[in-house]
Amino acid sequence: MENVIEMLHITKRFPGVIANDDVTLELRKGEIHALLGENGAGKSTLMSVLFGLYEPEEGQILVNGAEVKIKNPNDANKYGIGMVHQHFKLVNNFTVLQNVVLGVETTKRGLLSLEEARNKVIELSERYKFNIDPDALIANISVGMQQRVEIIKMLYRDNEILIFDEPTAVLTPQEIEELMAIMRQLIAEGKSIIFITHKLKEIKMVADRCTILRKGKHVATVDVADTSVEEMSELMVGRKVDLTFDLGKPKLGKTVLKVRNLTIRKEGHGHQTLDDINFDLREGEVLCIGGIEGNGQSELVYAITGLLRDYQGQIILNDKDITNSNIRFRNINGIAHIPEDRHKYGLVLDYTLEQNLIMQSYFEPEFQRRGLIKFAQIADYADRLIEQYDIRSGQGRNTLARSMSGGNQQKAIVAREMERRHNVLIAVQPTRGLDVGAIEYIHQQILKHRAEGFAVLLVSLELSEVLGISDRILVMYNGRLVGDLDPQNTTEQELGLYMSGAKTEKVTVHE
Repeated sequence: MENVIEMLHITKRFPGVIANDDVTLELRKGEIHALLGENGAGKSTLMSVLFGLYEPEEGQILVNGAEVKIKNPNDANKYGIGMVHQHFKLVNNFTVLQNVVLGVETTKRGLLSLEEARNKVIELSERYKFNIDPDALIANISVGMQQRVEIIKMLYRDNEILIFDEPTAVLTPQEIEELMAIMRQLIAEGKSIIFITHKLKEIKMVADRCTILRKGKHVATVDVADTSVEEMSELMVGRKVDLTFDLGKPKLGKTVLKVRNLTIRKEGHGHQTLDDINFDLREGEVLCIGGIEGNGQSELVYAITGLLRDYQGQIILNDKDITNSNIRFRNINGIAHIPEDRHKYGLVLDYTLEQNLIMQSYFEPEFQRRGLIKFAQIADYADRLIEQYDIRSGQGRNTLARSMSGGNQQKAIVAREMERRHNVLIAVQPTRGLDVGAIEYIHQQILKHRAEGFAVLLVSLELSEVLGISDRILVMYNGRLVGDLDPQNTTEQELGLYMSGAKTEKVTVHE
């Protein structure tokens, strides 16, 4: 089968790191080729070279057998290459249609002409069952819909080679299945796809071949049908990985978090975002809030952590009423928070890794004296966390957070929140965008928290994670708690019924 893309002996360097070290990748026409590797292995860098965001120091790129120079994304589009980035490149206050045509606008007599573009966007939306309103503002549509807009942008430009960079990291299980179906349809129409992912199950679902990178080097290219998940995992990480844990019975201590009658109304809407939420969280317990994204989990976490203040009800932390307390008070009195949106709530992207790691604790006596920062102690602390959590970056603690891979940004947040003083850990999608080795480590840390008597409130969309490391599952649907389940006696199918609202039960708190 002919190759439509050949990336031969690509080397790309950044200060302090060789991101791609003599890497070769070949994409055949009509295949889905997975690109697999740990966080920071060089996957996104390699695809950024192909898309013209970076120029390699060494190597060559061939498109349909002819060598090309791709110096920017316009060159990439000229050669039929499109890319859906891990963090979407959309203008929030533009409409879907305006985002799609941005950069390739058509004009008549000097005026912007959108009618033809509108018809093409509607046609593409109908063909792929995207159900997208071209006049909707990006800020008002779901993350899954935003991703579909990015796909339409590629199709609108008639791209034949499509790059998906971690496309399922922010999607619900249902949206992931829909995306897999879309990818198969694109292949059936003659497109070729490079699929960057950490999720081995998804590779087995749709990919034909898989190229594996480790620490910037090409390790292997394998036929997916002939290679097990365990084999791919070991090639990626360099060792065997085990994501199954024998939890044993939790050693429960006192109640450290009480939520009573928590209700949130959306302004201008008649329905309730949260409807009379009640639960307790105890020491030594991993309590999971399960559910399909958009059913109130975010609002619940925002209320507990203080990011959202317009609610009714009561929140009690370590026997203190924090209902009206600010975020700083909640943090220094016991709450650590791994947020779902690492860019909006987790990091200051233009701060260094070191600054981000002490952002919640720089005022503690360990790091300051009479208002003067102890820089040496902060540097030692940052270096310890970077080593302990295997946070990979080009310039160590002095690396700007913006320049790090998404997975290593996530590791930085996890390290900061787990290591600072707290007794309640609220972990929202803690393994989103992480490779299997990092997932194994984060799960071990959560269970270590549990064994040491910490309380963990886990919010996750990953059913294997929900069932694998939880002691108890509270299922949310349409702003209400509809199930209180024992993971040991619950299947993924039953959990799915509660998450979809097909099955409900009254959830009560036993004081």
